[in-house]
Amino acid sequence: MFDPNLKNRLAEAVEALQLDLTDKTQALLLEYLAQMQRWNRTYNLTAIRDPGQMLVQHIVDSLAVIRPMQQALDFRSEAVIVDVGSGAGLPGVVIALACPGWQVHCVDAVEKKMAFVRQMAGVLGLPNLTARHERIESIQPLGADIVVSRAFASLVDFATLAGAHVRPGGHLLAMKGRHPEEEIDALHKQGNWKVQSVQQLQVPLLEAQRCLVWIEAC
Repeated sequence: MFDPNLKNRLAEAVEALQLDLTDKTQALLLEYLAQMQRWNRTYNLTAIRDPGQMLVQHIVDSLAVIRPMQQALDFRSEAVIVDVGSGAGLPGVVIALACPGWQVHCVDAVEKKMAFVRQMAGVLGLPNLTARHERIESIQPLGADIVVSRAFASLVDFATLAGAHVRPGGHLLAMKGRHPEEEIDALHKQGNWKVQSVQQLQVPLLEAQRCLVWIEAC
């Protein structure tokens, strides 16, 4: 059984984020959290240990990107998403759970983290989730509608390393804390990519600034 407090907090966050997630999907998100805790004891997937903090800073923080992505894709049921520097599958595993019609590729250079994501694809029953233990710049272009990163790199490095995987008309999407003014200036000086918009996020239960930086090719 899941901690009722965690279950209730997740349900409140899902409602606040205006997400249509079934009870089964929410239970799978809690199972993912439990698996992350279990693996963390041996493999050090994340520095956060407290399950309540993990729920907010990992699960809810990742859920906050779902509706903006759905809106950007006009609520299409099918899409290709690439999560760069995915770590323990954040936000890729959460996206795959919330949007089962989307094909989600989690990419990370750390093998143990991709082994965990690969295990989660089986445990959580996610045929739409792929774990790739590779460097993003060494992979053949994946033709993604959205390439997303969560604290992966500067905007310039993100665009330089992962930009080849964005299909024509697609987007890079950087999940950031404060508005990254200097990084945006550096990206625009490079000249290949431009920031389309910076979207402020209100993440339920999280007392920290969050924003989404939407980037497109010039």
